[in-house]
Amino acid sequence: MSSTRRRFTPEEKAQIVLEILKEEKSVSQLASEHGIHANVLNRWKSEAVQNLSQLFVDDRKGITKMKKEYDQKIDELYAEVGKLTTQLSWIKKKSGH
Repeated sequence: MSSTRRRFTPEEKAQIVLEILKEEKSVSQLASEHGIHANVLNRWKSEAVQNLSQLFVDDRKGITKMKKEYDQKIDELYAEVGKLTTQLSWIKKKSGH
């Protein structure tokens, strides 16, 4: 007898963890309501609490680095376009067109 494993979206997990954190119902009550083992719910809760600080990480340095790399790539591409335009003009001039 094989049963398929249920998959929960991150949104569903977040909603269930929020219910746990509200403490209106016990973990075992929520486990039976959602058909999930209480150990799984406790693991989701601990993962959420551990990673909560990541919501407040200032990632502007990463974004600034990405923007700098993007601007550099754009400059390189414009330089390449200019070089190819010059080469095309030279070839047209040499061929008499």
